[in-house]
Amino acid sequence: MNNLVPNSGLQLRSIIARDGRLELFVQNEETGAPGPDEVVVRIDASPINPSDLWLLLGPADLSTLQAGGTAKGPTTATATVPERALRGLVARLDQSMPVGNEGAGVVVAAGSSPAAQALMGRTVAVFGDSMYSQYRRVHVLQCMALPDGVTAAAGASAFVNPLTALGMVHTMRSEGHTALVHTAAASSLGQMLNRVCIEEGVQLVNIVRRSEQAKLLRDQGARYVCDSSSPDFIEDLTDALVATAATVAFDATGGGKLAGKILSCMEMAINRRVAEYSRYGSMVHKQVYLYGFLDTEPTQFNVNFGMAWSMGGWLLSSFLRKAGRETVAELKDRVCSNLKTTFASQYSHQISLTEALKPEIIAKYARPTTGEKFLIVPSA
Repeated sequence: MNNLVPNSGLQLRSIIARDGRLELFVQNEETGAPGPDEVVVRIDASPINPSDLWLLLGPADLSTLQAGGTAKGPTTATATVPERALRGLVARLDQSMPVGNEGAGVVVAAGSSPAAQALMGRTVAVFGDSMYSQYRRVHVLQCMALPDGVTAAAGASAFVNPLTALGMVHTMRSEGHTALVHTAAASSLGQMLNRVCIEEGVQLVNIVRRSEQAKLLRDQGARYVCDSSSPDFIEDLTDALVATAATVAFDATGGGKLAGKILSCMEMAINRRVAEYSRYGSMVHKQVYLYGFLDTEPTQFNVNFGMAWSMGGWLLSSFLRKAGRETVAELKDRVCSNLKTTFASQYSHQISLTEALKPEIIAKYARPTTGEKFLIVPSA
């Protein structure tokens, strides 16, 4: 690296100790010189996504949060992890973990390869880990050069939500389904998926938890919106599944009974269209993918939806590996061309690395709420 580029920078890290104590802290980390196909990015913006929270906070009891240092400049934040939760974290205990799945900033140093040199001085979005850092050294394949005029803040969420939305539609089609169901549908990702499906003419069944969320999506053009808090939820969902013939769902809640209810309603919708009874249920395959765990309770369901069904996990990084480099490049090009429209993200709060340690701020970003999205600005 040239002399104008620092060889280290601050980074937010998380550790869960064997005694059940979560600690968040900021420390100086070496960046290292870029290899031939690497670049160093000054991270100017990085969002807090729901997928970041598990590594950042784990199953900590947030009512026990305490700050270390001063009110103006906290140096640590600590909380207690319930003993029963430690058994599932054995591989993580006592390890200092960097956090942050994506971000954006300016390339300040580049390796010798043409691909790396082409990014020098460009504002890029970056996908990987450790993005709650002032500087990150990454491979060029982890970068997406942003169009002229697109700021780091506008490009900070260019990977996780956009590629997840496109990946869900791609998965639906590649597995032979023709419509899909999405839960927690009023989230930033859910609103983005709704826009993608409208553009592509894909029928989407949105499941939300409150009536105001249902109105929000309908105002954005969503046709099928089901409120899980409504006493008519099962009937409304079944009617929507009859109308759309959706047989694949992506569930952000993970725990609780919602995934089982979706499979049951899919079976009821299918049976409305067939005349012959089968003791084994319909032969139409029904699939629910769990891609988040907003509900930390165990996943519960009764098998009242026949034998042609599956429930499993869906992870963006796994999807990208399976999709292949050519498909991923096409998806990234589409995102890059529509960052100000279909794939635009809005932020309600911008915070620094040290502000991310304040208990009152942690309490807000730890509970994702519709219309609330936090952006970390590492240089602030």
